[in-house]
Amino acid sequence: MQGAIVRVFMVVAAAILNHPLLSPRENASLPEQDQELIARMKEHEERLEEEQERLEREMALLDSKQQQQETEWDSDYGWYFWSTLSLVIFLTIEVCRVDLADMMEQWPVDDEDTTSSSSSRTLVLDKGVLSGFCDRCAHAVAHDNWRAREFVEGFADDLLESLRSSCDGESQMEVGDFVGVGSMFESWKVSKPLSCDLLVPFSLPEPYSFQFQPWCGASGDAVPPDMHGYGRIQVTTTRPGEAEAGVCVCGSVNLGEDVLCLLHSKTDDVPGATRSPEELLCSKNTSYLAKDRVMKWFQVSLTKAWGRISHKYEFELVFRDLYTAGALKVRFRSGKVVVVNMVPAVRLDDTDVYFVSHFPSDSGGCGSPDPYWPLSFAVYEMNLLKHVAKSLPENSCHLHCLQIATFLHRKQTGLTGKCALTNYHVKTAVLHLLLTEKRSQWGMDNVEHRLRDVLCFLQRSLQEKRLHHAVVGNRRLPAEVRVPEAFRTSAPVNLFRSLVLQSESYAHAVRHLQEMMRNAPALLQEYTPLLPNGDAFHRPHQRPPA
Repeated sequence: MQGAIVRVFMVVAAAILNHPLLSPRENASLPEQDQELIARMKEHEERLEEEQERLEREMALLDSKQQQQETEWDSDYGWYFWSTLSLVIFLTIEVCRVDLADMMEQWPVDDEDTTSSSSSRTLVLDKGVLSGFCDRCAHAVAHDNWRAREFVEGFADDLLESLRSSCDGESQMEVGDFVGVGSMFESWKVSKPLSCDLLVPFSLPEPYSFQFQPWCGASGDAVPPDMHGYGRIQVTTTRPGEAEAGVCVCGSVNLGEDVLCLLHSKTDDVPGATRSPEELLCSKNTSYLAKDRVMKWFQVSLTKAWGRISHKYEFELVFRDLYTAGALKVRFRSGKVVVVNMVPAVRLDDTDVYFVSHFPSDSGGCGSPDPYWPLSFAVYEMNLLKHVAKSLPENSCHLHCLQIATFLHRKQTGLTGKCALTNYHVKTAVLHLLLTEKRSQWGMDNVEHRLRDVLCFLQRSLQEKRLHHAVVGNRRLPAEVRVPEAFRTSAPVNLFRSLVLQSESYAHAVRHLQEMMRNAPALLQEYTPLLPNGDAFHRPHQRPPA
């Protein structure tokens, strides 16, 4: 009996002494010890179970021998004693399990934080250098940006008015007023040449109309999973009785000799006749609007419109890219260049969501096959920035963080080439941080900390290959931004989805960001000269180099 009790206490003592919290750990932050700890705990647990079974057998044998000798009170006391002892043993095992589970949950987080912030911790950002950059670069170009916006808005109005005159006599297309989006209109553009992004909405004349099929709508089942963030636009007729479903009305209605049918070429007198695909706005053999057809129409129309008003201006206008509609470059006699990106778009009902033929310059999105159109939420993103700015400190640094991060990205791109990371990803990271962190911490005195947070957020997102859209599926959005409910409650859209299967592009983007963070102090120091005493040299009246 006494020997059994001694063995029980030895088992309990061994379990306590071998507890993971009492075992020495040379480096408690290394998650690679997880497997070793798990193996040790399993071994201890098996030993305890074997010892308990042996003790139970001995206890049963002793109880049978001493049953006639011991009193009823002694028997009850012994039962309570062994039950309590067994309970202690099981509690010890469970405590070990819980502690091990807690460590298993905490270590991956510590490892992730250590990995994701390793570059950001070594990133030394001098407050004086950042202040000098903001003074010389951001503040100095503000006046130039304002003048460029004023010029572009006047020129775009004149060009689109000439385009409308052309449409009235030919295609009958209805062209609306442009919508300014992107960094220039959000006041964080710093790169040269100055560029403005304009969405140019258009619509079809009666009896034609659009039926929209966004990926998250009722008819979104037809959109493939890899096309989330996209949608299709179907061309239909709206006048009842004039045409059967799928049959164009141009065969039954006299449209005149000078009117071009939007679905058929000039040589098509009746439906079903031989058609020329190059002259259609819809994909071949479908009623869905095709981006390449629309861009061809838009580029030809802009060329004709410029020909009508070119005599009024004393600058040179050229198309930067023949495969991208509306990519214009204005070159003045002084040599100054202003880039204008006019993007044909279709407005989704009465919202500020637009189907665009391609993303503007800051987005850097890859093209999509017809008939899938990417959806732009740029208007809501601009409204979100304006709304958040109301609750930020008076001299906030959120736009400066955007300017510095995109400046570094552009400089690094010049060194290592283009990558999958874009300015739009940087803006998305800033928007997420503005919605999650305390807005009182975005003062100008904290610019180096907030910039480090932005770069760390991008690095962690790249590691996870997941960067959610700032507007779509974001339940944190303030109600004042008025994002349509269907998009606000939709499943989040991963902007890094294309990197999941593109290992080479993904690796290049990771290297690009790591080198950008490593080179950041040198790039900023080079752009902001210092005086001999180490102070930043400010020249507010001198324009920064192009």
